[in-house]
Amino acid sequence: MQSWPLKEAKAKFSEVVRKATVEGPQEVTIRGQQQVVVLSKKAYEELLNPKASFLEFISSSPLKGVELDLRRSSS
Repeated sequence: MQSWPLKEAKAKFSEVVRKATVEGPQEVTIRGQQQVVVLSKKAYEELLNPKASFLEFISSSPLKGVELDLRRSSS
């Protein structure tokens, strides 16, 4: 994640936004302290709507409860 001092982030805001969209989150600092992160809309929505865990995915499968024959041939 690239870090931008506030003064530079303000002067190059369009670049900060472009990099957030293309490269990922961009951090903005004030007096050397991490203060905010600029995210793309897609990254923000992923935070708001996290993907289901693998267990939740399997549990919601329409094939849940289907019996499968998992025996292997000895040949």
